[in-house]
Amino acid sequence: MSNESSHRSLLVPPSTQDWIQGILSAKVVLVMYGDYQCPRSADVYKLIKAIKRELSAAFGENYLCFIFRHFPQTQIHPHAQRAAQVAEAAAAQGKFWLMSDTLFDHQQRLENGYLVEYANDLGLDIPQFLKELSKQVHIDRINEDIEGGMQSGVTTAPVLFINGIRYAERWNTTELMAAMIAASH
Repeated sequence: MSNESSHRSLLVPPSTQDWIQGILSAKVVLVMYGDYQCPRSADVYKLIKAIKRELSAAFGENYLCFIFRHFPQTQIHPHAQRAAQVAEAAAAQGKFWLMSDTLFDHQQRLENGYLVEYANDLGLDIPQFLKELSKQVHIDRINEDIEGGMQSGVTTAPVLFINGIRYAERWNTTELMAAMIAASH
């Protein structure tokens, strides 16, 4: 088997350990490897949210399952790793998706002071949040996402997998939606 085709498949299957919007038994399971400081990741994340709304309206809530996995590119985005830890610390308090939205919306401002402000705005327990960040309690979770991505041939973010197959077409609403609909049949 050629090396290229082995990197077209998602080798770490979606599970309840992932950050999920929807149900794992959906017709379409979309996995995104993303970086909170990467402008392209932010664009794709927002594109997926819009597509998810459209597909849910057209085919029902359980048509698309969206999974986000961390892939901070620390060599080019110095705040990406910290932002991923912030998302995980927020997740520990039930606010993963709200924090993800916030981080992507404010990716030009990911320094520590802003991160604490975002946590405060979301009503997080700040002492708990700061303790988890200072002790880096969520770093293993992030590293597992990175390692799983690398096993599946991910070298940069964003990368999408639709029903376990790497998406390699254009990153626009029409083509991405068409690929998802085709994958559901």
